[in-house]
Amino acid sequence: MGSKHYTKTTNHNRRYTGKVDTLLSDKLEKTEWGEFRIGDLFEINPTKYYKLQNEEIISINGKTPLISNSSIENGVMGFSNLKAINEGNSITCSDTTLGADTMFYQENDFIGYSHIQHFVPKLKPFNKAIANFIISACRVSTANSKYDYGNKFNRNAMNNTKIHLPTKNGAIDFDFMDSFIAELQALRVAELQAYLLATGLKNYTLTEKEEKVLKDFENGKMQWSEYKIGELLHWQSQKEIDPLKLENLKDETEKIYPFYGQATINNGIISYNQLSNNVLNNKNGKPTILIHSNNQNIVYLETPFYLKDGHGATSVLQSEKLNRLSQMSIIACINKVIKRKYSYNQKATKIELKNTVINLPSQNHQPDYAIMEIFISGIQKLVIKEVVLYADRKIEATQKVIN
Repeated sequence: MGSKHYTKTTNHNRRYTGKVDTLLSDKLEKTEWGEFRIGDLFEINPTKYYKLQNEEIISINGKTPLISNSSIENGVMGFSNLKAINEGNSITCSDTTLGADTMFYQENDFIGYSHIQHFVPKLKPFNKAIANFIISACRVSTANSKYDYGNKFNRNAMNNTKIHLPTKNGAIDFDFMDSFIAELQALRVAELQAYLLATGLKNYTLTEKEEKVLKDFENGKMQWSEYKIGELLHWQSQKEIDPLKLENLKDETEKIYPFYGQATINNGIISYNQLSNNVLNNKNGKPTILIHSNNQNIVYLETPFYLKDGHGATSVLQSEKLNRLSQMSIIACINKVIKRKYSYNQKATKIELKNTVINLPSQNHQPDYAIMEIFISGIQKLVIKEVVLYADRKIEATQKVIN
């Protein structure tokens, strides 16, 4: 059991570090592993939530997190001034998905959402490191599961799913999980530092234009205008593939391209495939935005791609004005609106999206794409500055923990 679980754990963590085999494999190989039912570790019940519209819950200056069905940003849809009605130091997971992709640790008290299950720990001690280890084990267990759109990862399935955890003398080894996560985190931060240095992203000095645009934004001097998404982006025809037919479409003479679904992890990429040219989208590799109606997830890409069958639930959008920087601004503005307006029960369909109004930086009542690029470039540098300083602090702190 131990060696089998070690292989699965290594494969899962390799996505993030690439060096688990060489740096942490000894710890994994030497520990004992036990099998545990999730329902024996947690009390699982639907989260408590307010029966209000999203716009009635979310506030610009809110402090209480609203946890939704999203599998990004820790499941946080936005923040509210309403009272938190679920306790933190616990785990949440959507029961509308096919596995544990939407499973997150919630440090603070929060507001729930329809179809979100609340995992209140029965085990002690319990903290962020232990939660993340358990979440990783849950994702490994459900990665190649039997779940599909007709058989979701619901509360009954969650309770009965079995995961493997490190043990010592037959009991869960919490100390191992704490130290392993600390070392893994230190490794990831070190790799982040190396990446920033190699790509030149450690240079976070703002240009004069970036400083001016950011100041104009802070002081309310930036001009904004309203536009319908249908006026900015053009819907493209698309070819969707039934995953069960992938084998029949294989063509090893073709290049390898990403296969996109409606998942919100790994940028929506399910796998990479060599398939018939007849099912390939965006053959010229134009800048493209994908918006999924069910979960409002937005993806940007610049390559040809394959698309999972979703009964037309994914909008494929293009524009001559799109590039890496301008799309970040447009996507942020779209996200701000659709995350509050739509939900799993009120989908962002193509008709709805075309008429959805967003605000963009403008000049003479026309979208100002040049300002968007400068604005995003400046924000990117500010974020990178925080990342660099965070990495420096985290490396120092985690080294103390490991020592």
